[in-house]
Amino acid sequence: MSFRPLHDRVLVKRLEEQSKSKGGIIIPDTAKEKPQEGEVVAVGTGAIKEDGSVRALDVKAGDRILFGKWSGTEVTLDGTELLIMKESDILGIVGA
Repeated sequence: MSFRPLHDRVLVKRLEEQSKSKGGIIIPDTAKEKPQEGEVVAVGTGAIKEDGSVRALDVKAGDRILFGKWSGTEVTLDGTELLIMKESDILGIVGA
């Protein structure tokens, strides 16, 4: 299935957190928080400004991003859990 977000929305795949702490302690699944880092899978065409023109998004497919803990809407496409969020929910690009 192919999916293309509309306007200023972004499709993101969460990156998995480490199952061990830096000290070597194994963290059980029940104690883990959902990661706030992900990879952009697809982006919309851009935000529509008041004058009707389109502003291109700052992120592109393949970018690693950080986002807020409660950002986005969880969806499952082809058995993969993904997030759809607005560009404004993205805090920044990692490694930019």
